Amino acid sequence: MLRTICVGSCVSVQGVMVGQFSDGKIMVQVDDKTFVGIPVPAVRAS
Repeated sequence: MLRTICVGSCVSVQGVMVGQFSDGKIMVQVDDKTFVGIPVPAVRAS
């Protein structure tokens, strides 16, 4: 599943979700690199 995370105050990363931590952070993989950050909430159109 493709997910977007915030890694810093100005940096976002989009990649394949590979894990989830108990503190709410998720891990995404882009090519051969893995990033951990806070998930960006999905926006639903009304």
